[in-house]
Amino acid sequence: MASDLRTVLFIADQSGLGSRLIYKRMFGEYALYLDTKVVAFVCDNRLFLKPTDAGRALLGSPNEAPAYPGSKNYFLLEEELESPSLLRAAFEVTEAALPLPKPKPKPKPKPRVDDAKAPVKRAKPKRAA
Repeated sequence: MASDLRTVLFIADQSGLGSRLIYKRMFGEYALYLDTKVVAFVCDNRLFLKPTDAGRALLGSPNEAPAYPGSKNYFLLEEELESPSLLRAAFEVTEAALPLPKPKPKPKPKPRVDDAKAPVKRAKPKRAA
């Protein structure tokens, strides 16, 4: 079942993170980004936080469950949605604990069609004096 945008907007509003927290639709579900890092997923209208030691220290013993069939376990946040300060802190400590995303490789420039057909310039031989 695909997640509803209203659920994502509710979570974003509850977090109080404003424009720092963005979401992108992926395969009918949503990824939540905090300052360029994916910190959580919304799947089946439930919030799954990436597991980190810092998140576990903050949340205590959070419920864990797979976000989708075959995935690893994530922290399933339910009651935490009713506490905006706890939700915000959970996002922030998770973001701080995660590594920066790997930079995407730059695409190689494609040869221009004109260059492929252009004649090759050759150096003129020097005359002996």
